Amino acid sequence: MKAILHADRNWGIGKGNDLMFSLPQDMKFFRETTRGKTVVMGLNTLRSLPGGNPLKNRVNIVLSPDDVQKDGVVTVHDFKQLFEELKKYPPDDVFVIGGASVYRALFPYCTEVLVTRVDADGGADVFVTDLDKDENFVLQSQSAPVGDNGQLIRFCVYRNRNVLTQI
Repeated sequence: MKAILHADRNWGIGKGNDLMFSLPQDMKFFRETTRGKTVVMGLNTLRSLPGGNPLKNRVNIVLSPDDVQKDGVVTVHDFKQLFEELKKYPPDDVFVIGGASVYRALFPYCTEVLVTRVDADGGADVFVTDLDKDENFVLQSQSAPVGDNGQLIRFCVYRNRNVLTQI
């Protein structure tokens, strides 16, 4: 399992249940990386997607205490159910896509975290773990800085040196 996200310089990932930046190159990277794969998200992340609908051309698994009555959504109610459901999919084809509490809970189980780092303060109200300060993660690679809609970004890959096994 992997995670994918963009984070500002303070590891902020969102504001008002939305993205902080409009980054076409980052969105293209997200689409190309997750297309045809399985994405895992919380209910608020599903609600933040266009029309509150699941992402097309992906298996959408939503972790929620409530049943989600939407075509194209597989609802799981807890982490035990999630890990049982994930056995159906190749681990390298599973991407955690948010929100913050889902990232925090699942980062330890991810082999890699793909982070588009934005060199700006987005005024976030939601943050994830600073992987540069987490002893379990190491920056494996990062791109040269790229301009994206007025922002400077880098595509980074953090490798988990101590991946937890699934429940």
